[in-house]
Formats: sequence, C-alpha cells, structure tokens
Amino acid sequence: MKNRITEMLGVEYPIVQAPMGWIARAPLASAVSNAGGMGIIETSSGALDEVREEIRKMRTLTDKPFGVNIAQAFVRDPGIVDFVVGEGIKFVTTSAGDPNRYCGPLKEAGLTVFHVVPTLDGALKAIAAGVDGLVVEGAEGGGFKNPRDVATMVLLPLIRSKVDVPIIAAGGMVCGRTMAAAFALGAEGIQMGTRMVSAAESPVHHNWKDAILSAKETDTVFLNRHGPGPALRALRTEKTTALDLNPQGDVRPEFANISDLYFGGDLEASIALTGQVAGRIDAVKPVRQIIEETMAEFDAVMAQMCTQYRAS
Repeated sequence: MKNRITEMLGVEYPIVQAPMGWIARAPLASAVSNAGGMGIIETSSGALDEVREEIRKMRTLTDKPFGVNIAQAFVRDPGIVDFVVGEGIKFVTTSAGDPNRYCGPLKEAGLTVFHVVPTLDGALKAIAAGVDGLVVEGAEGGGFKNPRDVATMVLLPLIRSKVDVPIIAAGGMVCGRTMAAAFALGAEGIQMGTRMVSAAESPVHHNWKDAILSAKETDTVFLNRHGPGPALRALRTEKTTALDLNPQGDVRPEFANISDLYFGGDLEASIALTGQVAGRIDAVKPVRQIIEETMAEFDAVMAQMCTQYRAS
C-alpha cells in the first residue's frame, strides 16, 4: 500500500503499534517494524535509562523504521527532545499534553511529528502547533483517556471534515475490517494497542493475555471520569469493578505495583489498561501474522464493498 502515511513513515503498511508503557519496547516494537508496520518505543514509564537501552536494542533487531512516543504527562524530563533527537529518531508521536510544548523543537530537528488527540478542539490545536499528522483516539481504546469520551465512529469523521493532514485511527482497531471502516471515515492508517498487548512477542504475562482472550466486549471499565487525574479504560477485574462502583478519587496510586500485573501475572495487583476490542481477540498470534491477516482482510473487504455496492 502507498499513501501519505506509508510515504511519511517509510513503512510498508500503515499500521502503527501503540506506545504502551513498559510494554512497547524492543521485542514487540521490532517485530512490528520487521513485519512492515511502525514499531514505537514508549517513554510513559518514565524510565529513560531503560528506554535508551531499548532504542539501541531496536537497531540490533531491525533495520526498518521505528519511532518514539513522548507522553508529556508522564515524562517531565526537560531534556526529552534532546534525548530523542540524540538517539537519531525520525518519527515521534506526542500525547497527553499541549502539542505546542515539543512540536516546534522536534520539527526544527527534522523529525516527523504526530500528536494524539481525543477531541476536535485538540486536533485543531495540534494543527495550529504545526504537527505533520494526527493520531485520532476514540474512547473505546485502552489506556488513559479524555474524561469526556467520544467513540471513534463519531470523532474520526468529525476531525477529518475539519483538517487535511494524515490521520492514524486509534481505538477499536483490531483487524482488516476495522481498518477498512477507519479508512472510510477518513483515516490513512491505524494504531493497534490491545491487539499488540496480546501478541506472541508482547512481554506481558500470559495471565493478562488469557484474560484478553476470554473477555467479552463488555469486559472493560471506564474509570476516573470525574478525576482527579486522567480517566482510563481498563480490563474488568475485581479491583477495577470496585473502583468503578465506588470511585476513590485519583487512581494513579494503583499503578505502584504495575510490574506485578504486567509481568508477574497478578491481575488484581494493579490496573490492566485494555480496550474494548479485547472482546474480539480470541488467539495469541505473532505480530507478523496479525499484520498480514489485517492487510489481507482489509484488501478483501475493500474489494467486496466495491463489487457489492458499485452502481450498475
């Protein structure tokens, strides 16, 4: 496929892996890049010494393009731009903050910059800041969210009607059929999060992957809608169900034991950030298979639609 996303990012397929904290590191990201997509290294863990090592590992695992996410609310290091530029990164997504904060310096250094937006106002602000493109994130996706949630089906075509830059759709993206729907709504690429959490190369404990496989479409919760702190979508567990029914305020302290969940497999130790597409995932697959099946289904769906609904 050739479109603005593949040409700007230098990838074979316009499929981007979400920058999940502690998860989006070299083993997963390199598998995505090697399969023709865009692997992303996270910074939201805040562990920049570890992130630096992951970036360097990437270059031993792939010769394909990859990028870095700057999650502004979680990475407060004033030298983050110098860090990213110094590591030779060419593509950055910025998120969880004001696009004006880093867009200018990153662009001046020659990087391609996309900003993650959950609202039309956020998209227009990012365009004014000079970004090259947008990641438009619907509230059905996992992770930290705008408390005033809007689904991809509404948000994506709204933003497309107001802007001309390339858009990567996030939230609900799990297969070729959802990719085709996103393209129909105005996207030129998709970002996969939960689908990649469940991939064979994902470093998370098999208990979390098994929970995704067994989840129904209703087995996530939207927490912290009224703050303080960010809202988020997570897997339904005893802990998150209790937080949903009896909000205790800022849930960020619940992430203190995140490694016990992510890598130790204790699903009640913390909060497993997971999207609604968990209800559609029924097998752990290698990243290459995920991407190849997505593209094959995308092509088949687009061809079928053209044939089925073409005017006689």
